Amino acid sequence: MEFTTERLEIRPFKKDDLYATFDIYKNPDVCRYLLHDPWTSENMNEAFAKKLNNSTLTETSPLNLAVVHQDEVIGDLTVWYTGMKETVEIGYCFADSHSGKGFATEAVRGLVKELFNEFKLHRIQANLDARNVDSQKLCERIGMRKEAHFLKDYWNKNEWTDSMVYGILQEEFNK
Repeated sequence: MEFTTERLEIRPFKKDDLYATFDIYKNPDVCRYLLHDPWTSENMNEAFAKKLNNSTLTETSPLNLAVVHQDEVIGDLTVWYTGMKETVEIGYCFADSHSGKGFATEAVRGLVKELFNEFKLHRIQANLDARNVDSQKLCERIGMRKEAHFLKDYWNKNEWTDSMVYGILQEEFNK
């Protein structure tokens, strides 16, 4: 999958994207609500190799896409099938240095549009740490609705955390 939005190129990762991607994921603030710790120089090659290998969405493998602005990787989009018919979950991560400019909204809205059009999906969902208010707002900006708020249901980074589920159906998406 590859597409463009008004200001962004969304494409599979390339080997040359390693250091720009490392710059995003080495930041503890960026990784605060993710399921993994910040990347280190010791594990960045292994972590990045997974992104390179995940270039096609299938029932058994996720898809990782680079979000590129003016030839610079500024974010990462991930998609995987949930196991429910015609349903995928999305995840996203963006560089702090590009926040507040609408890039995340533009990229995720474009992703949702492409997924509904290309894969003929019924539903797209996002599961997130309930403390991640920016992620909640992003989901709402692109038309997703909060469907659930689970209390202390997820053990991550040595603590119980609340999680939220956002979702959108194909017929609800404003193309």
